[in-house]
Amino acid sequence: MIETPPLVDQYCHGALRTELGLGTFEAQLIRSAGPPAAGTTFFDTQTGFAVRRWCPPLLGLEPYAAPVRYLARRRELGAAESARLLLRGSGVAAYVVDTGAAGDVTGAKELALAGDAEAFETVRLEPLAEQVADTSGTVAAFLANLAGAVHHAATGAVAFTCGAAAGHPSVLAHAPQPPDPGEVRGAAGRWLERRARGGTVRDPVLLRHLVWSAVASGLPLQLHTGAEDPAPLAGFVRATAGLGTRLVLLGGYPYHRQTAHLAAAFPHVYADAGAALGQTGARAAAVLAELLELAPFGKLLFSSGGRRLPELHAVGALVFREALGRVLGGWVADGAWSWQDAGRVAAMVAAGNARRVYRLDERG
Repeated sequence: MIETPPLVDQYCHGALRTELGLGTFEAQLIRSAGPPAAGTTFFDTQTGFAVRRWCPPLLGLEPYAAPVRYLARRRELGAAESARLLLRGSGVAAYVVDTGAAGDVTGAKELALAGDAEAFETVRLEPLAEQVADTSGTVAAFLANLAGAVHHAATGAVAFTCGAAAGHPSVLAHAPQPPDPGEVRGAAGRWLERRARGGTVRDPVLLRHLVWSAVASGLPLQLHTGAEDPAPLAGFVRATAGLGTRLVLLGGYPYHRQTAHLAAAFPHVYADAGAALGQTGARAAAVLAELLELAPFGKLLFSSGGRRLPELHAVGALVFREALGRVLGGWVADGAWSWQDAGRVAAMVAAGNARRVYRLDERG
């Protein structure tokens, strides 16, 4: 049996505080542009099956309980108690929480209390810019206030995170270097006009400015690759080499091998080794083995990627543990690894790497 320490979930969101019915619960299970097709259900996915396998026992039911039975038990316990049982049953000792998500979700401290764990905050750059824009009347004031806000955020957060820049290849792929001040002023002026009508940050120049402001802070920077090939980020990765900022690539599945390759090729790049596992469920061990084929073991970090449903936090953690045990235990059984090395690597990926990258033990 491979022993792992209590996990560090290096990327997740808060959990919904509200009660959920079958339809509203199901809508949160997977990322989709709409509801399931007529006559189908999102429970019939690897994520849905994983929820039914791992979560019912945490709420006092048998594994594989039917969705209706499971949700009835969830309502019986209440949203808060269900979240507490799910989070505390996942074996997570510390959460690194992206607090930029919209909706009635728990913050970092509330998530920590529910899970009986530590919690640390990452600051999402786009909402930070939007908050500053809403209190700045001019371009000059906006840029000055934004610089101050990034500096202030860096004193309390353990990392910055950005979703839009990595998700739009034109942002960092074609122009990986920092934009010049004139470009930034022009982009800020255009966006402030749109912001008055409710516009979000989508301007490529302004997004590059945000990302490079985060790089200058020295904190780790989490970049969402989504379901896109991360290869276009290579130019930005090269441009940030040697600057002292660690880049953590989130997501990447089904391009996880490319993400692992970037982590192997560049000393300051790290790969997320958890969020895809909850999505792939019964195939998680195969995905994890592919990551371990390419990335140095000190460059992989576990995360649940949990968002809104505490079930996703729990499933991410429990599937990860099971997959890690199967992969490393199999290599030990084959004689390729020793038990001692397997346990050491398991501890690195489960918690040690995240504690080192985000300097969590310095903030205790």
